[in-house]
Amino acid sequence: MIGLVVQEPSAAAAVARIKQAEDAGVPAVWMTIMGAGGADAMTTFAAAGAQTSSVLMGTAIVPNLPRHPIVMAQQAIAVAQLAPGRFRLGIGPSHQTSMQATFGFDFRKPLTRLGEYLDIVSALLTEGQVDVDGEFYTAHTRTPTAPDVSIMASALRSASYEFCGARGIPALSWVCPSAYLRDSALPAMQRGAEKAGVETPPLIAHVPVCISEDRDAVRDAVRAQLANYPRAPFYVRMFADAGYPEAAEGTWSDAMIDGTVVWGNRESVATGLQTWLSEGFGELMAHPVITGEDREAALADVMQVIASAN
Repeated sequence: MIGLVVQEPSAAAAVARIKQAEDAGVPAVWMTIMGAGGADAMTTFAAAGAQTSSVLMGTAIVPNLPRHPIVMAQQAIAVAQLAPGRFRLGIGPSHQTSMQATFGFDFRKPLTRLGEYLDIVSALLTEGQVDVDGEFYTAHTRTPTAPDVSIMASALRSASYEFCGARGIPALSWVCPSAYLRDSALPAMQRGAEKAGVETPPLIAHVPVCISEDRDAVRDAVRAQLANYPRAPFYVRMFADAGYPEAAEGTWSDAMIDGTVVWGNRESVATGLQTWLSEGFGELMAHPVITGEDREAALADVMQVIASAN
């Protein structure tokens, strides 16, 4: 399955885009914490869930540090009640720089903290109660259940993919070259699952897409719209692991773009997405990169390609 990453300037615009995507035949949409212009993604999905009937909605991701796991579970339950069977909860630690600079949080032991967090959220969604006095969290409460909410976790480097494999939960990548996901991420998930004696869960791969045959325009758009990633330490290290040490220069090289972005005309983009799926990824999150000034037409093209590729 191939879904659409929604990025709009407000919650109202994001809800309208989700409705448009459903009407266009897109089976799933995803949002980051900035996907509705900085408005809360889960609240936005609650509104969209009440106005749509079939499209799946997933967070990719909501950082765990700013929300107590009880609050996260309560929000997920509300969205699930408004969109039964259609909400998927992606959670992750985000990055040390943003969590410390924005919130002042202690970022130590992020995977250990995330594991404890996921245990609490999962217990509330599936069992409706929790009694935990952990290393990081205290949680004693009862809630309604929402067992149809799938819990996923973000992953970037091998340890986090192995973490997801060991827990048997889908991993959500972001801006990773396909070869890195195939050769490093998937084997790490398999190792984790084998050690834990569980079935290997799917890897849901984020892939930037650009419908344009103008190579220079595509590269300029990627460097402008995805500029932050080669500047972030965790992503620089991931790109180095993937064979792109030039990421340390703080910008996208041509080779990094060609290894990470699917671009070309509609037919070649559809073929490229199918090629990514053939690498063994469970799903794709198609992230539109826009060239030209007609954003609406470009997004309509991307949605049409996603619908036909599905």
